[in-house]
Amino acid sequence: MLVRLIYASRSLQPLKHELVDAILASARKHNPEQGITGVLCYSESIFVQALEGGRDQVNRLYATLQKDARHRDLILLAYEQIDVRQYPSWTMGKIRLDKVNRSLLLKYSETGELNPYAVSSCATVALLNELAETAAFSTRD
Repeated sequence: MLVRLIYASRSLQPLKHELVDAILASARKHNPEQGITGVLCYSESIFVQALEGGRDQVNRLYATLQKDARHRDLILLAYEQIDVRQYPSWTMGKIRLDKVNRSLLLKYSETGELNPYAVSSCATVALLNELAETAAFSTRD
């Protein structure tokens, strides 16, 4: 059974591209053997990540992420059974939200910044869906 899990968290320190690249390198190394695909979106201090794969594999990864000391305030935004992956080509894609057109972010928030703590989970999920549909992700693998 395939599932998609989307969560948000706050980084304990301002996000530097080196930290994000290290996170992505680890995901790209370990996710293929687990059959996990997805995307990581980030801003100055916030992560939003979508994970897709088998239910057991995604649940195990999420349990590991809950213990990761690099972030806090983990919130589950969406968890659903899916028939088809939205990110089948990405062991872990990434998007820097400072590179996204501000008008797209304004469509889903009051301030034009990604803040899943200030908008509904539906709005954050809709933003991710639109980013995927418009191929706005800056890196696949």
